[in-house]
Amino acid sequence: MKLISYWHDTATAVDDFRRTPVPPRVDIAVVGGGFTGLSAALELAKKGASVALLEKNTIGWGASGRNGGMATTGLAVGLGSAVQRYGKDRAFEMFLEYDRAINTIEELVDEYSIDCDFERHGKLSLAYRPSHQASLEKTAELLREIPGYPELTVLDKDSIQTELGSTAYQGGMVDPRGAGLHPQKFVNGLLHAAVAAGVVVCEDAEVVSIEGKNSPQRIIQTTRGKVSATEVLVGTSGYTQQPFGWLQRRVIPVGSFIVVTEPLSEDQVNRILPNRRQASDSKMLTYYFRITPDDRLLFGGRARFAMSNPRSDVKSAQILKQAISEVFPYLRQARIDYCWGGLVDLMMDQMVHSGKRDGIHYSIGYSGHGVQMAAHNGREMARLILGETDRNLWDDLAFPAVPGHFGWPWFLPFIGGAAKVIDTVR
Repeated sequence: MKLISYWHDTATAVDDFRRTPVPPRVDIAVVGGGFTGLSAALELAKKGASVALLEKNTIGWGASGRNGGMATTGLAVGLGSAVQRYGKDRAFEMFLEYDRAINTIEELVDEYSIDCDFERHGKLSLAYRPSHQASLEKTAELLREIPGYPELTVLDKDSIQTELGSTAYQGGMVDPRGAGLHPQKFVNGLLHAAVAAGVVVCEDAEVVSIEGKNSPQRIIQTTRGKVSATEVLVGTSGYTQQPFGWLQRRVIPVGSFIVVTEPLSEDQVNRILPNRRQASDSKMLTYYFRITPDDRLLFGGRARFAMSNPRSDVKSAQILKQAISEVFPYLRQARIDYCWGGLVDLMMDQMVHSGKRDGIHYSIGYSGHGVQMAAHNGREMARLILGETDRNLWDDLAFPAVPGHFGWPWFLPFIGGAAKVIDTVR
């Protein structure tokens, strides 16, 4: 079993930017070499700005190369909860932004001819309990009120068998707009386009300090030199650390773990997910799964509320292998070829947050929907910085810090314990 991302291992290696000199001055410095930073840097450079993309590790090293490759509709908090919080009109607008985000990926793939196995096979939401099935039915009813939104198919415990080779769930719902892709190939495509547009990519360039946050010029000190920039955009998601302490205190970095099986037979694949949907269930400790482009089962979840490291990843693999056996008993003997972990950036309200603080722009808080929302919001923030738009759907949301959170997320075991209790009783 390889303790590396399947996506990293099955994408062609890109150029090495670990020795690219940090430029002395640019118009805009973008911090974080994932979907947010890449899409923002590409958009900014395409419009004529000089841009430095600063990455602590290598491009796509973090969540953008470690996720499930699922770009799906639906708010992380759930449409019903969003309606209760923000009112129906605002909740619908937020919901549709996730749908627009999938369109953004498709536009980027088409514009830059990115070969990343992008396919719209739809999203399959699975109800773990009867009460969860009622919530899915309510969501489908609400979405009928949005003009032009496609009809969602609600399936009961019997009819779900047309979509899923498992009896583990009470029913489900299909939204045809969900998509899947190879995230590292998408990263590489964005990277090549950004370099071609003139972005200076600097890997192994951790940002350690920023001077003059509210002045006309910011001095960004990295581990490989200084760069002066008029604007700074931070897109570091669950890996946000100092010197961005204000953001770090608002991010709950939750470990999400994934296993990928050996290649499966055509009969097995057709039994598991005959329509190749992107699937996820309704538990707090959610499972999500899909078929990879080479006919493996990718199966992920918040197996343990712990940080990712080799020892933790192996324990998580054992938990997820057992989960596969429970959901798909006929895969009990399937070999696990890959296991890895990464960090999801949850917020207290499970909402996207983007805006400007102390002169620094930011976009974080994708709560497990970062494939589409990061790529989309990075581009939107670039357009905001350039003055092409003043629309920011998320900038008026309250953005409280996590109480007592100043560095290491000591509270994760307590969150995990609470989630297990909730999955037991609700």
